[in-house]
Amino acid sequence: MVATMAPMIVTVQQHILEEQKKRSDATGTFSWLLSGITLAAKMVEAKIRSAGLLDVLGSLGQENVQGETQQKLDVYANQALLHCLGMRDSVAALISEENEEPVVLDRDEKSGKYIIVFDPLDGSSNIDVNVNVGTIFSIFRRPDGNKDLNAAILQPGTEQVAAGYVVYGPSTVLVYTVGSGVYGFTLDHTIGAFVLSNPNMRMPDHGSYYSVNEANADSFPAEYQQYLARLRSGGMGRKYSSRYIGSLVADFHRTLLKGGIFLYPPTAKQPGGKLRLLYEANPLAFIAEQAGGMAIHGNGRVLDIQPTGIHQRTPFIVGSCAEVEELQRSFA
Repeated sequence: MVATMAPMIVTVQQHILEEQKKRSDATGTFSWLLSGITLAAKMVEAKIRSAGLLDVLGSLGQENVQGETQQKLDVYANQALLHCLGMRDSVAALISEENEEPVVLDRDEKSGKYIIVFDPLDGSSNIDVNVNVGTIFSIFRRPDGNKDLNAAILQPGTEQVAAGYVVYGPSTVLVYTVGSGVYGFTLDHTIGAFVLSNPNMRMPDHGSYYSVNEANADSFPAEYQQYLARLRSGGMGRKYSSRYIGSLVADFHRTLLKGGIFLYPPTAKQPGGKLRLLYEANPLAFIAEQAGGMAIHGNGRVLDIQPTGIHQRTPFIVGSCAEVEELQRSFA
């Protein structure tokens, strides 16, 4: 009997190592760093799968720095990421949606080379109704010789060296980029590893869906209201369907795969936008551009914004080039 070979697989760690071989300055530190994120993601995913069986649903009855009610899983996901990444000696600072100030680790500039920002559990209020949630992260390199960590933390999105997200749903999928394409990995529970499932992901040039919270449409600026009217009426040459989940990661993941546009415009209540620049808009904008899409904040590129604070907010429009460019022309 001839033995059959198991199908070849590529784990996310193997893929990162292969990508590093293409760089002359690679040391292996970066792959060790990413392994902290994948470990934390598996810990969070295990809790989410047991959400209806364990006491992890519901709120803690307290607010985070954003003024939002903290869910039990928010706190768990935050602690998991802080622990798994804080143990990596290459990490100089960690910035989380759940913490008012950066978590600065006692490492000098020679060993602490990376700064990581993250939203530990985006859309966590949807956990109680079994809707997709996710984790978003972004990695910056600490500039050589920079002893001022606060200045190093507030870098524009163009300086990201990696970004990604994990969407927890019917399957758990990790999507990441290091600036040379976008790759997706699905968690295989039989071997406990994220396995390459979507090589070289590309956002379609145009799509058939738009995603926005239309309950707020009356308070959008006129340009957005007029644009949405064109989407609904077929005024752009095709009829669009509305798809809105209310979990940023899930809405973005669909847009990445299917094309179209996701919008979170400024409103009367949030004239500066609602989504956070560092750990929501920047990482997803980086991924979108690497996949052939676009991300703007109205009349400019998201990645060009110079941050002034770690919890800074911004309007956020991301999607296929055809749809985003059409909106951008409204601001000309």
